Amino acid sequence: MRDLFKGAERLMGMTDATWARHANPWSVYTRFGGAVPVFFALWSAHWIGWWSLVPIVAAGGWVYLNPRFFSPPETAESWAARGVLGERAFLNRKTVPIPTEPRRVAHVTTALSGLFMLIGIWGLVRGEFWTAFAGWHASVVCKAWFVDRMAWLWDEMKDEHPVYAAWARAEWSALFPAEAAA
Repeated sequence: MRDLFKGAERLMGMTDATWARHANPWSVYTRFGGAVPVFFALWSAHWIGWWSLVPIVAAGGWVYLNPRFFSPPETAESWAARGVLGERAFLNRKTVPIPTEPRRVAHVTTALSGLFMLIGIWGLVRGEFWTAFAGWHASVVCKAWFVDRMAWLWDEMKDEHPVYAAWARAEWSALFPAEAAA
């Protein structure tokens, strides 16, 4: 599962600056709020056929651009910022070990999210709206659960490494001055 997490990070092209921008609560909340429009963009294939590529490409663009769109937060105290920074600490667990329980919960929430996403995709493919809708949104709920557990992890880890302590103080530019300005 470790490769899955790192693979997703690479797929999204997440840099230090992108992670800092994604820690902005607006990024996190608009990403969760964007789950409904992304779902309907995908479902639009059943309504408008090939024209659905327009909303699907727009939704995919938003998913990619969202963590880059907002400025880094002024503080790292919000639930959203703590969740994003906890996810970074989780991804860095080979270098800075984390407690066992958050690792277990991350795997469970991600597995459940993946299972529900498969159900959602199955519903999309079969044209079963409520199956697709329920699976898709159950997956999003599991992702929110994951972020919540990562916020708890962050609370435990923020003083465990000098870089984490700088993130906790929202000292983004001290860590990557060239990227933070971009």
